[in-house]
Amino acid sequence: MTTTASEGPTMIDRTYLEEALYRAAICAFTYYPDKPNDEPGYTIDEDVTWCAAPLSRLPQETAADLTEMIRTVIADPSTDRRPFIAALAQLADDDQ
Repeated sequence: MTTTASEGPTMIDRTYLEEALYRAAICAFTYYPDKPNDEPGYTIDEDVTWCAAPLSRLPQETAADLTEMIRTVIADPSTDRRPFIAALAQLADDDQ
């Protein structure tokens, strides 16, 4: 695994990436604009946090970028999801 002293691993096991992708897909399929009105207390932030949790091993900046991509993937059904999937694939450490 490639690491830097202050930022943590730059690549992570594919299992964590697949988990983040799976979670983002579930949230994107179940999100709709009126969901906060229909489910009192719901915020998109709870979905984003849940989706990004498997990415916590990544450097903070990388995880933050992916977290913003996750938010867009969930909230905007017209978003092209290929860049998000490609960004995850680039981080896969297949040697683990």
